[in-house]
Amino acid sequence: MKLYGLPGACSLVDHIALQWVGKPFEYVAVGRDALKQAPFLAVSPMGAVPAIDDAGFTLTQNCAILEYLAEKNPEAKLLGGESLKARSEARRWLAFCNSDIHKTYSMIFGAARLVSEAAGQSELSKNASQRVREMYAIVDKHLAGRDWLSEGRSVADAYLYVTLRWANAKKIDISDMPNLQAHYNRMSADASVQAALAAEGLK
Repeated sequence: MKLYGLPGACSLVDHIALQWVGKPFEYVAVGRDALKQAPFLAVSPMGAVPAIDDAGFTLTQNCAILEYLAEKNPEAKLLGGESLKARSEARRWLAFCNSDIHKTYSMIFGAARLVSEAAGQSELSKNASQRVREMYAIVDKHLAGRDWLSEGRSVADAYLYVTLRWANAKKIDISDMPNLQAHYNRMSADASVQAALAAEGLK
């Protein structure tokens, strides 16, 4: 299997998931300037990571890839356990990270693409950062008294962790959310997470 990713981007979630699976795969780092070039567009028509190539089967869109990895490798329990409740809970938080938290970050990272004036860009980024904090507060409350978003560790935890790395990069203060901080530290100490970070040249 081949995973196409941009170091530190949401494709890091899939990289962590593949490390958890523990089977051989190839990580292909795609430079930002190469995302919209013909060779990569042949793999991912939207010019976005992640994308996978599994023996000629190509797949894009993060949630689809993570579901594919989970179904192909049930022994890895990438959806938090074997019960319907555990898998549904993991899918709930996976959707929340992908459709709500990540979507809001796009207004922080891409403010210049959405608003032409500098003052408007600053306001958009500020408001989006506050909205991210509000969503993190929901997650922090859910994590009270538990280690993971579902019954066990899941790809939703990996997605949350990657967004928390973005929070650190954008200086979004979550110091008043101890359960999130504990989750971040727990994930950071995971050997597979460390392996994915090292492979992408991250700390």
